Amino acid sequence: MSTEGTRVRTRGRLTGAVLQLTVLIVCVLLWQLITAGGDNTFFPTPLQIITRTWELWFSGGIGTLFLTEAAFEDVLPSIGRLLLGWLVAGVAGVALGLALGRSRNALAYVGPLLSFARSIPPPALLPVFMVLFSIGFKLQLATIVFGCVWPILLNSADGARSVDVTKTETARAFRISRPLWFGSVVLPSAVPKIFAGLRISLSLALIMMVISELVGASDGLGHAMVLARDQLDYEQLWGGIVLIGVLGYVLNAILSAVESRVLKAVPQ
Repeated sequence: MSTEGTRVRTRGRLTGAVLQLTVLIVCVLLWQLITAGGDNTFFPTPLQIITRTWELWFSGGIGTLFLTEAAFEDVLPSIGRLLLGWLVAGVAGVALGLALGRSRNALAYVGPLLSFARSIPPPALLPVFMVLFSIGFKLQLATIVFGCVWPILLNSADGARSVDVTKTETARAFRISRPLWFGSVVLPSAVPKIFAGLRISLSLALIMMVISELVGASDGLGHAMVLARDQLDYEQLWGGIVLIGVLGYVLNAILSAVESRVLKAVPQ
């Protein structure tokens, strides 16, 4: 690509980022003006929410990277559960999806069962998970994994089925071993679909993380929001909502950057 083309793309990205930031600032200012003009305790102003969020979770010392004790009790456990549940779902979903996608008959047999299972709302299974795992970490992990494994599994299976016939026949003609064929033909062809499933499941993992912490949890953002509601601390409640949104945005941005690098490195 020419230097001029690179400059045009860079300018385009900067312009897009500036426009996005401008829209965000305008929306926050409108929110500030609307809520500042009223006297509704249920809807604090953005300034009050940011101040409360900073004091509660990010006003610690340098030694703790500015995290407070409350951050170690609320924010970090939630992030840990979210990432662990998402990774477990990712490994299981990719492995099962690729195996089903490359099988001639397996997906036809288990397809209706998968459709039935993914149609069940994960919150509806919370009572079942409570009986199986009791209240605690296992319940939260099971809720997250069950909620976000399906997009990964189905997209991986679809990606495994979309391998170009020419590549398959070429590999067969050269008598490439099955592990090498799987790693050099099937997996690269399925990578775009796999990342599509991972992106969808990451958002679902965030939702399931909050839901799992609303029931019998002793820490986490969901637990903190329930306490804030019970104590009528609506600034903290809204702070938790905003923090969850920011967390989701940051995680999605990181995953998008990783996806871009991987797709460039993997031959299609």
